[in-house]
Amino acid sequence: MADQDWGYTGENGPVTWIEKFPEARGARQSPVDIVTSRSSNSGSVPPLTFRYSVHHPRSVVNPGYCWRVDENGYNSELRGGPLGSDVYKLQQWHCHWGAKNGEGSEHTVDGRSFSGELHLVHWNTSKYNSFVEAAGQADGLAVLGVFIVVGSKHEELDKVVRLLPYIQHKGDKVTMSEALDPANLLPRGSGYWTYPGSLTTPPCTESVTWILFKKPVEVSAEQLALMRKLRCGEASCGEEAMELLHNYRPTLPLGNRDIRDYGGH
Repeated sequence: MADQDWGYTGENGPVTWIEKFPEARGARQSPVDIVTSRSSNSGSVPPLTFRYSVHHPRSVVNPGYCWRVDENGYNSELRGGPLGSDVYKLQQWHCHWGAKNGEGSEHTVDGRSFSGELHLVHWNTSKYNSFVEAAGQADGLAVLGVFIVVGSKHEELDKVVRLLPYIQHKGDKVTMSEALDPANLLPRGSGYWTYPGSLTTPPCTESVTWILFKKPVEVSAEQLALMRKLRCGEASCGEEAMELLHNYRPTLPLGNRDIRDYGGH
């Protein structure tokens, strides 16, 4: 991992990110602990609505710190809720996990960690012309966060998990041609919490409206075990290409930000 100047362990772990990425020391950083008793009820708002492209080729990539699915520019729409009338488009989705079950989510709820967290990263197409442009703006990105608990096998997610043996090393990439609906990754009928935050990986840009679903989704222990087998080094590193046992940033202070509660459980 020498060519990637950040990671999750030792000399390049999260506490060191502020040295190379100044935004990581800002006051609007993510993740945070959701203290449910302190979240403010937001009353009635337009419902959160989403529509995703199902039948198109996606890329499944190992960037060295997770698995990631790139949507390759196909049409999708996320709007409503805290996003107002702006329309956001899905750019990519990825996952964070821990070395053992019961840890691995980036956000926590009343101090409780989950076994992982899916992030569906969208950008504001109403105001900006590209993902890169939007990523530098305070209202540029919206990320749907989904907590993972160990339970039954997740069939839709398994379309990705089945490909993980083919992207074992950093830089590996495969095409997924199987139909997949990202909406099936989201919990049905769940309320959510929302707050202004940042990307949880460097450069930790403070451009994200976070939408965290209250209801977790289940994945199997076997599916999580396959994620942990991914390696954060290139194939040329041989045995030095360490397994990605955990890839979550610890929670940071909420400061004077409000967490708003949009109903449900």
